[in-house]
Amino acid sequence: MPEATQVEEAQQDTLQRFSDVLEHGSLAQVYAMLQSMHTAEIAYILESLPTDIRKTVWGLIRPNIDGDLLLHLNDNLRASLISEMAPQELVAAAEGLETDDLADLLPEMPVDVTEQILQSLDEQNRRSVEHVMSFDENTAGGLMNTDTIQIRPDITIDVVLRYLRLRGNLPDATDSLMVVDREGQLLGTLSLTRLLTSEAGATVAEAMEKEVQSISATTPTVEVAKLFEHRDLISAPVIDDDGYLIGRITIDDVVDVIRDEADHSFMGMAGLNEEEDLFAPVIASSKRRTIWLGVSVPCHHL
Repeated sequence: MPEATQVEEAQQDTLQRFSDVLEHGSLAQVYAMLQSMHTAEIAYILESLPTDIRKTVWGLIRPNIDGDLLLHLNDNLRASLISEMAPQELVAAAEGLETDDLADLLPEMPVDVTEQILQSLDEQNRRSVEHVMSFDENTAGGLMNTDTIQIRPDITIDVVLRYLRLRGNLPDATDSLMVVDREGQLLGTLSLTRLLTSEAGATVAEAMEKEVQSISATTPTVEVAKLFEHRDLISAPVIDDDGYLIGRITIDDVVDVIRDEADHSFMGMAGLNEEEDLFAPVIASSKRRTIWLGVSVPCHHL
């Protein structure tokens, strides 16, 4: 059996420390530890708990739940927890999510909640979310987000820099700006490196890169992940069949794809299918869950 990676060892260490607090600590200590964790760590904890203890821990998390935590969970567990949440909790959890994340989460929510969340968005964001939701979730279109910064080829570098200063911030994982014509067709990209090192009076057309690794909206997500790996990409533009820019995919989106593929591979090796509860306590063969066998939590602690 291959040795555990550093990430796996760190996860197991977190799980061990959390189990110790569950067994020997107070309610306040359990809550404090959850508050100090990253959402990915909390998701790992929830997925690793036997069902009865998971429900108790979920009760501690629930008042402060956010959509990012739900998105880090296994599909089946996420669906189960969403079914137990009140509409107002689901609406609150969706607040602040980026377009692509919101598009991933909304299809799993009740129809009335989905409508309420969409109506709460401004017109531009609502159209963006609905656009992403129109694509199959296993394609580049379903994976992309629409927070691209688009510039025209005939403006100068100085104008771009002044625009960015006025804007005040950049979308996450931005390593380049998208150069489009007046109709929105992708012409190239301007990397932040070229932007900062080019002459202020030079035009975007002179500084931009015309050979762009764009991705068709219908490309399967598995192929997108391979492309990012082979080309060492941080982000890539997504185009429709006519070459018009409709969004971009970033490395964090691809990491989610890789994680999902790894989860599916793990389930296949364990002889499980997508409908089974991978995290039920009867599955004692999972290495990361053996820590919980025989653990009992005193009622006065939880």
